[in-house]
Amino acid sequence: MSSSLRFDRGHTDDLMAFLMASPSPYHAVATAAKRLEKAGFRQVEETAAWDGTSGGKYVLRGGAIVAWYVPEGTAAHTPYRIVGAHTDSPNLRVKPLPDTGAYGWRQVAVEIYGGTLLNTWLDRDLGLAGRISLRDGTHRLVNIDRPLLRVPQLAVHLDRSANPDGLKLDRQKHIQPIWGLGDVEEGDLIRFVAEEAGVDAEDVTGWDLMPHAVEPPAYLGRDHELLAGPRMDNLLSVHSATAALAAVAGQPDAELPYIPVMAAFDHEENGSQSDTGADGPLLGTVLERSVFARGGTYEDRARAFAGTICLSSDTGHAVHPNYAERHDPTHHPVVNGGPILKVNVNMRYATDGSGRAVFAAACKKADVPWQTFVSNNSMPCGTTIGPITAARHGIQTVDIGVAILSMHSARELCGADDPYLLANAMTAFLAG
Repeated sequence: MSSSLRFDRGHTDDLMAFLMASPSPYHAVATAAKRLEKAGFRQVEETAAWDGTSGGKYVLRGGAIVAWYVPEGTAAHTPYRIVGAHTDSPNLRVKPLPDTGAYGWRQVAVEIYGGTLLNTWLDRDLGLAGRISLRDGTHRLVNIDRPLLRVPQLAVHLDRSANPDGLKLDRQKHIQPIWGLGDVEEGDLIRFVAEEAGVDAEDVTGWDLMPHAVEPPAYLGRDHELLAGPRMDNLLSVHSATAALAAVAGQPDAELPYIPVMAAFDHEENGSQSDTGADGPLLGTVLERSVFARGGTYEDRARAFAGTICLSSDTGHAVHPNYAERHDPTHHPVVNGGPILKVNVNMRYATDGSGRAVFAAACKKADVPWQTFVSNNSMPCGTTIGPITAARHGIQTVDIGVAILSMHSARELCGADDPYLLANAMTAFLAG
């Protein structure tokens, strides 16, 4: 590995700040948008007419963002280079009727979102974040970033089988966090949240709220070679994609043969089927409108899509030293070994041999090492936005990511070098 790419502390520090500023998908896209605006991008409204001007633009919709940079003089049929990711993480979500409790404990009723490791939410100091919807149709971001909630584990004295036989959790009964003492009062939680947000509780007509661990990310290991933190699946990829797009937009337009795009979707962890998910129309609509805004025809749109390539970036599994038998015996991705190429012949990942060549070329250009991940044949394989993006839009897609441990935990672990290496590979890919 090139010495110039070894452990860029500034980039990793910036990732840690990004994670802390993004306790929900809504905060994640707002944080990404602020960073893009500093790089000269401007927001365009979906309800407004778009023009064909050059420069950086972005669309926000709920917990999703699509941003793109049009170089000066770009033809309508110019293909796109896309880096895709998702903003959501497995967690707990507040129910429509959140006020509950028993025996003098006030609790918050929550649903379980995605395939979270439930035990990692036990005995952890939790804040509360998300958005509230107001009577006038606007939204307000909320981030109560201090210890407020806790899911208390049953003492071992009252569950003697927990250690020898394994902890057994009832998803309905055992995961409701406490947040105080006293009688349950209907509307109490939302009144509290409204006060924290500085709005009248009577104006709050809806909410999308979720607990989050308030413990900040931290370097780990003798030489600080590891990074522990929340929501790295998949805000690590969102952060790298944002940094890569901003970097490419700063290059001379004449050096950009493609239109670089960053697309970060919501709801990947539960199937991507929403208006802000990868299985929705958002990305295709944005790309098409960009073609047509520059005077293009349907023929131009078809030509642009035919030459488009997407890197779908999501975290993957590093080989676990305590469970090596769960991994493929000949594919052992390691942390700080560079980004991984994800392969599954049953198309749980969208990568094929042609896509491998594209990714390998980008890594070579960036002087970034890379690895390959494939699942053990005896284990089911997860999936990403990659196959959905390829099938929905008919564009070549390659699945990549960073190898981590503790995936879907409230606190995950990656190599401290890998986020920087991923961003470098993405930058080289977007630049063509």
